[in-house]
Amino acid sequence: MTRALVMWCLVVASGWGIVAASSQAQGTWPQFRTYYRQALAQHAIVGSSAALLRQGVVVERAVEGMRDRSAGLPVDANTIFHWASITKTFTGIAIMRLRDEGRLKLDDPIMKYVPELRSIVNSFGPVEQITIRHLLSHSAGFRSGTWPWNTGDAWQPFEPPGWSQLVGMMPYTRVEFAPGSKYQYSNPGLVFLGRAIEDITSEPFETYIDKEILRPLGMTRTFFDRTPSFLRTDRSHSYFVTDAGLVEAPFDFDSGITVSNGGLNAPVDDMAKYLAFLTGSRDAATRSRYDTVLKRASLEEMWRPVVPVSGGVSMGLTFFLERHGGQDYIAHSGGQNGFISHFYLHPASDTSYLVAFNTQTTSVKEGEKRNTRALDAAVRDWLLSRMVASGPSRQ
Repeated sequence: MTRALVMWCLVVASGWGIVAASSQAQGTWPQFRTYYRQALAQHAIVGSSAALLRQGVVVERAVEGMRDRSAGLPVDANTIFHWASITKTFTGIAIMRLRDEGRLKLDDPIMKYVPELRSIVNSFGPVEQITIRHLLSHSAGFRSGTWPWNTGDAWQPFEPPGWSQLVGMMPYTRVEFAPGSKYQYSNPGLVFLGRAIEDITSEPFETYIDKEILRPLGMTRTFFDRTPSFLRTDRSHSYFVTDAGLVEAPFDFDSGITVSNGGLNAPVDDMAKYLAFLTGSRDAATRSRYDTVLKRASLEEMWRPVVPVSGGVSMGLTFFLERHGGQDYIAHSGGQNGFISHFYLHPASDTSYLVAFNTQTTSVKEGEKRNTRALDAAVRDWLLSRMVASGPSRQ
């Protein structure tokens, strides 16, 4: 592949006009769509959507399959997917807003805002040593799962529905390593941050995020947990596929007290507005509006490595920092109740993309040949290997 083709292979348009490109380069996205369609069929995905952005503008998209298999309703531009753990980045942005307003410090003990944590078991020292920064970087030492005893019994909740359930578990929650010493992905850590947001702002987490992030970004079809009635027909159903066949997952589910960890639902176009905010803008008025959500310097502070993860991946403040093919990316993924998704942003070229699947496929017989996680990684590798490697940098 030539240098020019690498530069323009995924760039066909922008908010400033049509980008000049060779017919060979313009054929790259159709090549992806062909690959994508075949891969979805191979991995038994019911429905999926993907979008490519340049300078915060959607320049290409792909939609395939069904949002509701039983009703025969296709995925379209209005289809609402569940974004699961990508919610964590919104929680992180809210924390940074409160920091910038002087309402907290990143090195404050989380117990200052969540005093119930005093009852946890910490053999590495006082609970006060666990800070907000540790929680933002998944280095506080808490376990991965919020509900650690899930054996699939009908009486068990999808996620703990209320704060009292988490408080009841705290005497049986232990810190698993010295806070700040290493990385371990932790869902309850982000729930504790959501609780801190509520304590500081004196309003529900969802209300604060809607007022201070979603509305300023124009994400008018984005919501947490149960679907508003007027959007219900647009919400995608989700599915599990195994060697035994296909089963529909619970529809319109509630993430309970874990909403700050994984409760976000949105169509791709709303998530594109979020990626546009992460990318930044050359327009002064747009930059000013973005600054009301979070100042650019604070956002970029979130993209500095705090702890190593593995294999060229580091953890910032709720964002993953990844290096592929000599290029640096900002990323996060999500997976819950049959939905799997991710986004990647290449700051050097203002290029980004996101993809969502409504099916989690696993197969003992076929292995990675029929597995959504393997497909998710393959889509990432396909796109990143062709993303702008030497495009124009932000001036």
